[in-house]
Amino acid sequence: MSTEKTAEPVSARDRIVSTAGRLFYREGYRAVGVDRVIAEAEVAKATFYKHFPSKDDLIVAWISRAEEQSLRAVPPEDGPEPLTAYTDAMIAIAGRLECLGCTYQGSAAEFSDPGHPAHAAAIAVKQRVIFSLRRRAAYQGIVDPEAAADRIFLLLEGIWASVRMFGTDAPLGQAKEAIRRLVA
Repeated sequence: MSTEKTAEPVSARDRIVSTAGRLFYREGYRAVGVDRVIAEAEVAKATFYKHFPSKDDLIVAWISRAEEQSLRAVPPEDGPEPLTAYTDAMIAIAGRLECLGCTYQGSAAEFSDPGHPAHAAAIAVKQRVIFSLRRRAAYQGIVDPEAAADRIFLLLEGIWASVRMFGTDAPLGQAKEAIRRLVA
């Protein structure tokens, strides 16, 4: 009897979302067609449409998955120095070689109509980030936590945009110092 654990089989839905997310993040939503996602996820067209009636549904599912992945990478809201810890985690992610910037900024930019499901989903994520930053600032004991969180949010947005534009050449060297000055 083997003691090795076998990996849980990945559902077709998860394969579709993972494949689409990788392609969307790297190439953009409009550049990636449903047929390509179906082929690379190795699912039947009927299976795809059983899970996602439209490409927009798939895009929204990817945005949701991206948020879930982001939340796993951040420290708790009520931990030690939670605002500073959050920003440090985001700066570390932004500095990774594979980071191409912010999924949600890209979504909102590519689908600029606020009524588009992808734009609405991206905005909803960013609103949750702002509220989390405000709670973190309050837990950290910062005077005027809303103002501090909003300043931090804007700086982080600039970091993500810089990474999207410059890749590994993004000027992140002063990011932590800039954050510390904003929370002081």
